[in-house]
Amino acid sequence: MEQKKRILLLTTGGTIACLPGEEGLAPRNSRIMQQQIDRFRDYYDISVQDVMCLDSSNIRPEEWQQIARHIYGELGNYDGIVVSHGTDTMAYTASAVTFMLQNIPIPVVFTGSQLPLADPFSDGPDNLRTAFSMASAGKPGVFVAFDRKIMLGCRAVKVRASDFAAFESVNARYAAVVTHRGLVVNEKVLPAIWGEPQLLDAISKDVFLLKLTPGLSPEIFDALLGLGCKGIVIEAFGLGGFNVLNRGLSGIQRAVAAGVSVVVTTQCLYDSSDLQVYQVGNRLLDMGVIQGKDMTSEAAMTKLMWAIGQGLDPAQIQALFRKNLAGEITDG
Repeated sequence: MEQKKRILLLTTGGTIACLPGEEGLAPRNSRIMQQQIDRFRDYYDISVQDVMCLDSSNIRPEEWQQIARHIYGELGNYDGIVVSHGTDTMAYTASAVTFMLQNIPIPVVFTGSQLPLADPFSDGPDNLRTAFSMASAGKPGVFVAFDRKIMLGCRAVKVRASDFAAFESVNARYAAVVTHRGLVVNEKVLPAIWGEPQLLDAISKDVFLLKLTPGLSPEIFDALLGLGCKGIVIEAFGLGGFNVLNRGLSGIQRAVAAGVSVVVTTQCLYDSSDLQVYQVGNRLLDMGVIQGKDMTSEAAMTKLMWAIGQGLDPAQIQALFRKNLAGEITDG
């Protein structure tokens, strides 16, 4: 008889572990999930550890670090790790952990649900089933499992608030899908391992995500400088369009001159920003603005927070954003 794969379930709260209360749904610890977990023990050797018990809207960079450290400390003890997490900020956590944990040798799979496990119509059991299957597949990397699909942690985006198909893999193929043949893995999507495992969990919270709007005052950048921002991610229009009639570029120029790393992505969910197409984009490049290319906003934000946390200077950060570390940008 084949030996069962050793899987660690780390719980952090979220809807999947919620119970109704006087003020609405509130997360509980892993005891709420025990009945469902026991059903999987016929297939896997499962251990469970409660890391925290939070609504994911309350999970901050400090919790990202706590989760990453917990995972890193258990890498040699298990064949795979599943992390249950609330859906609202799962894409941020999975992306941040992707950068914090370099070259991990096992799968780490985030999952959650739109309805609590206590609900008879919950999508939680199916999401856990998919996550455990990927965690036992021996494919290293950080992933998100949802609605019978597996996506890279740095490509996952929550695109629906309540639908069971809550997450999509943006600008990248799914790493795996569940079909009539079981879990079918796309090897071409999996992140490359290029060195020894490392925990690099230092991160800066002095990064701001700004959505560009028509007529945005350039003084916003002076305000962000005054707040001590070290990095700004701008969701620009289309390929990277930017206001110029209201001196919009002057604020960015002052920020870059002050040593702030500015990354420009697009508000369009799909496709890539390309600052080389239009005159305004080339002016931004001349100022030293960094192209976010086809990264998700969550990946651009967390990669910049992580890069600043590693003590890199603006030139080093610009070089880092040209590198594909874990599948967060498309090469070429």
